[in-house]
Amino acid sequence: MTRIKIALALSAAVVLAAIGTDTADAQAFPTRPITVIIPFAGGSASDVVSRIMLDRMSRSMGQPIIVENKPGAGGNSGTMQAARATPDGYTLVGAGSGPIAANLALYKNLGYDPHKDLDIISPFASFTIVVTATSKLPIKSLKELVDYAKANPGALNYGSVGIGSSQHLAGEYFGQITGVKMTHVPYRNIAQYGPDLIAGTVQLGFQWFPNVAGPIQAKGANALAVAGDVRLAALPDTPTSTQAGLPAYKVDGWFALAAPAGTPKPVLERLNKELGDALKDPAVRAGFEKAGAVPIALTLDQAKKFHADEIVKYRDIIAKAGIAKIE
Repeated sequence: MTRIKIALALSAAVVLAAIGTDTADAQAFPTRPITVIIPFAGGSASDVVSRIMLDRMSRSMGQPIIVENKPGAGGNSGTMQAARATPDGYTLVGAGSGPIAANLALYKNLGYDPHKDLDIISPFASFTIVVTATSKLPIKSLKELVDYAKANPGALNYGSVGIGSSQHLAGEYFGQITGVKMTHVPYRNIAQYGPDLIAGTVQLGFQWFPNVAGPIQAKGANALAVAGDVRLAALPDTPTSTQAGLPAYKVDGWFALAAPAGTPKPVLERLNKELGDALKDPAVRAGFEKAGAVPIALTLDQAKKFHADEIVKYRDIIAKAGIAKIE
């Protein structure tokens, strides 16, 4: 056998051995606890639904899944930490539409590239935006909100989980299609938003339902409309934006599970399957419904395309809104 043939044979053996090792590792995965970083505060919408799904995945996979809340910088801090973790499937991130899609167009330097530094396992929850007003305002409907905002230009503000979040951009989009001017109030910790909404310190929200559930239930805020095609089971008496007279206003946000780029594909496939199985569980679906979330499960290829498309979508919304890039 020639030296070239020997070299090729050795190379092939090394490749096959590596493939065999990866396959064996994936079949055994997980052999120890998995950590999932949620880059938002405990009790936030993303935290609530993530824990519901991850608890089911943990029981199915036979290993604890530890949730670590690491809020800050609109979700960027925790997401960056996860993006820099070892790509072995044992550190994952609950990735929101802000930190892994919109923020790419909002920040001059995120410290990570969500398209290159993360592998999307699948989006798993979609949140239709709920337009909410503090009870301190004389507003009970979407029409009354628009009329009040036009009669009092610049007097209203609205809160979100941070600059570039789907809630922030939902407010921007509302302003674009109605012609009203509002001030955005970004929160570093969304837990403070609820009490401020009740007190009237912040007056409005274009929010995911769990973030306003407390104020609504306490009668400190009114849900004016759901910005989707169907009413939420959690808010059966709240009209859709079409029913409320603003059919052009349709907007939602999403949350996904992602891993550091370079995570072995068999591990990603296992996680993708477990995610999909968890979302088929009636108890998980009931928990999502109560939280105002719609379950989503895509294949790895579908998830990759979804992520790329969402980056483009948010880039266009941000450009139209004229939002300056953040240093």
